[in-house]
Amino acid sequence: MRTLLTNLDRRLFDRIAAREWPGAQRVLPRLTRSANHGLLWFGVAAGAAAIGGRPARRAALRGVASLAVASATVNTLGKRSVQRERPLLDAVPVIRQLNRQPFTSSFPSGHAASAVAFATGVAFENKWWGLALAPVAASVAFSRIYTGVHYPGDVLAGAALGAGAAFAVRGFAPTRAQLAPPARPRADAPALPGGRGLVVVANHGSGQRSGVRPDRAQEVHGVLPQAQVVVCGGPDAPPLDKALEEAAEQVKQHGGALGVLGGDGTINAAATVAVRHGLPLAVLPGGTHNHFAYDLGIETYAEAARAVESGEAVAVDLARFRSAPHREARYFLNTFSIGSYPELVRIREHWAGRIGAWPAGVLAAWEVLRTAEPQTVEINGKRRAVWLLFVGNCQYRGFGFAPVRRHDLADGVLDVRVVHGGRLARTRLLVAALMGAPRNTPVLREARMRTLRIGGLPEGTDLAFDGEVTSSPGELTLEKENEALTVYRLLPES
Repeated sequence: MRTLLTNLDRRLFDRIAAREWPGAQRVLPRLTRSANHGLLWFGVAAGAAAIGGRPARRAALRGVASLAVASATVNTLGKRSVQRERPLLDAVPVIRQLNRQPFTSSFPSGHAASAVAFATGVAFENKWWGLALAPVAASVAFSRIYTGVHYPGDVLAGAALGAGAAFAVRGFAPTRAQLAPPARPRADAPALPGGRGLVVVANHGSGQRSGVRPDRAQEVHGVLPQAQVVVCGGPDAPPLDKALEEAAEQVKQHGGALGVLGGDGTINAAATVAVRHGLPLAVLPGGTHNHFAYDLGIETYAEAARAVESGEAVAVDLARFRSAPHREARYFLNTFSIGSYPELVRIREHWAGRIGAWPAGVLAAWEVLRTAEPQTVEINGKRRAVWLLFVGNCQYRGFGFAPVRRHDLADGVLDVRVVHGGRLARTRLLVAALMGAPRNTPVLREARMRTLRIGGLPEGTDLAFDGEVTSSPGELTLEKENEALTVYRLLPES
């Protein structure tokens, strides 16, 4: 059987070598050289990351990760397990042949593995982008037969390994569709075709800090033409709090929903108003980082618009904090922190796109620990010296003392992480970060709870929540409000 397959493989190779392929001799040898060492795919990934948004960067990262796994598998297992000589070039026209012939085992094809792995990885994030890359990947794979460096069987085996590598990466790092937040559906969010009945408060000051500011009303009307847009935060425009209150009163009188376009701080203010008035909220990500919108699964205006028009919505948790029972509570959708956490996140996000998330987290930890001083606080009645106290609304995943994202926005818990001070704490935490195991150090403590009491803070201590900074009143109580906010979101297909 093996001899039969080998003979068929060689005969097919000879037929491809003997056939004329119009225009191929100008394209395929160049294409196969461009894919050496994955350079073609790294270039595609770099271009997508540079000019695309968050979905494009995520697709590029998944494609590169799949390529890396495929390449490692081919070079460590594939070529060492099966030693196969390269095809004889007698039947291949000289004009097709490569100037430098490879000398490793012919089985399997590394170029085919890398091409299929990259395209498949991208397709897992966006099937249309994957389909667009499929002809290029197929051409790279075929070019290895055309130029005489692989048998067809080598290419098919490499393609299978590449697809398997992409599936393996998806198993370790599931796609956004696989990890849709399992917040419960709510039936009381109205469907608003074209955005009729939706009043959107758009913050002119959110998003980019330089250049020409976009026309917020035009952005909304591009996806929801019948929505009413109120622009705030700009010249001759009402302040955010006033615009939100007036929009909420209008929605209550005429029916519909409250919408908001802006960053996390703007969305926080809108969520507070929506909860107070009992209104569903539509979130259009228009800020710099858009953490809540992205964790919710809304990455584009079009996704938000489809949810609004179809009436698909979920209930998500809120976390609130107050200084005394009689004081008005304030909410946070994402994170609350005391100490150095805001600076840690700023440094990590500044460097993550250049050097990767893990190195950026290590760099951020080093910078913060090098410059920060611990402060003494009471946590649930126990006095502690801490560098930072982080509280997330729902459990976060990722780097231990620099959490990245959430997969569930209605899990009913506060994610509490404390970086303690004390003897050699700075050194021990940095060593744990370098080893990639920050959870294994006693300097870092994590807990999941519903209520947290914080005391002993000096008057004027800064605290940060959802991108905003305010002063601490000295004593605080943080609590969960389960499924308190109804927000539009496309529901996963059943």
